[in-house]
Amino acid sequence: MSSDPEYHAPVNPIPPVVLALFLVIIVVEAAFSLGARGMLGGPEAVGWRNNAIQSYGFNTDVMDWMLANGVYPREHLIRFVSYGFVHGTFTHALFAGAMLLALGKFVGDVFNQFATLALFLISLAAGAVVYGLLAGGTPWLVGAFPGVYGLIGGFTYLMWLKLGQMGAQQYRAFTLIGFLLVIQLIFGLLFGSNGDWLADIGGFVAGFLASFVLSPGGFAKLREKMRHQ
Repeated sequence: MSSDPEYHAPVNPIPPVVLALFLVIIVVEAAFSLGARGMLGGPEAVGWRNNAIQSYGFNTDVMDWMLANGVYPREHLIRFVSYGFVHGTFTHALFAGAMLLALGKFVGDVFNQFATLALFLISLAAGAVVYGLLAGGTPWLVGAFPGVYGLIGGFTYLMWLKLGQMGAQQYRAFTLIGFLLVIQLIFGLLFGSNGDWLADIGGFVAGFLASFVLSPGGFAKLREKMRHQ
């Protein structure tokens, strides 16, 4: 049946780059979880998660040190994106992975593979920069959520365009991010916050702005607009 040229799958497949990002997150988390339970890697595997956070997580002290000394070693620069593939708990990774699949599918069905990956990584880096500049003295930043919020930025951009084409009020495109920020505020008031919401906002803003260039034809449109100016 699938060989029929008129056949269309009832559910569109997940874009390969989104699936690859999801699998990296899940494989890393599986190694941490199995190691912590003594099912993989021997006794030293119990500390895999903490070691990974120390080696690949992002911390404001790391950024402060680089800015103060004017030195930017590769092992620290990689932290601006590598932190997105290390999570604090299994639940943390599960929620991030689920949102990555949902938002990544929507954006990846419109953006090409490279643009989708670039959007995710740019948002991770921007989230780390915002966190490093504004969240002084806070714990390690880990997890894919700033990158996921960047995909929400891409989703918002697409909705913003669509509403504009329909002649509708474009501010409605920001309904999703507004709802998520309210939820974060409530959770922060109830359970406390470590400042990682700053990274999420940074990721969202970067994702929305980057979409002007990364969306199909976006760079050509931007170049044409600059020429006319």
